[in-house]
Amino acid sequence: MKFFALCLPLLFLAGCAGPAPLPIFGNVPDFRLTDQSGQPFDRASLNGKIWVADFIFTTCTGPCPRMSSLMRQVQSLSPNPRLVSFTVDPDRDTPAVLATYAQRFHAEAGRWFFLTGDRPTLDTLARNAFKLGNVDGTLNHSTRFVLVDRQGRIRGYYGTSDESPVTSVARDIQRLVREKS
Repeated sequence: MKFFALCLPLLFLAGCAGPAPLPIFGNVPDFRLTDQSGQPFDRASLNGKIWVADFIFTTCTGPCPRMSSLMRQVQSLSPNPRLVSFTVDPDRDTPAVLATYAQRFHAEAGRWFFLTGDRPTLDTLARNAFKLGNVDGTLNHSTRFVLVDRQGRIRGYYGTSDESPVTSVARDIQRLVREKS
């Protein structure tokens, strides 16, 4: 009985502490690419912002339209994050092509960016930073979303083949909003 009396306050305090912080999976390095308006876009543009990233290509008839639809839902549900879609087909996905694709999914200007650039930069980001495969011309790519915090640290991965990752992404965005750093 004494043991129970001693443990009860500890259990109460543990329950009040809230959820554990999201893990840190790595850092997104500096990069310089081009957005759908033809303007330079670099990693520093995202400093101090929470953002969600994915890798798509505009001629995809497989998972990319679903991924972009889910990203649009994230845009609608949460006013906080920036959204960044990197192409895995930089030979075809020019800024003009990406701009048309952005319009198709009602991407909010200044908030959802579609990025292209040289294949080696995109490949390094996909493989080494986000750990989502290669940008090697095969057009095979991950279908996961990646949540990045204000310091450019990767804090979550979300499978878009799940019924709906949007709820989990939105929940974790709010957790990052409440973090002090």
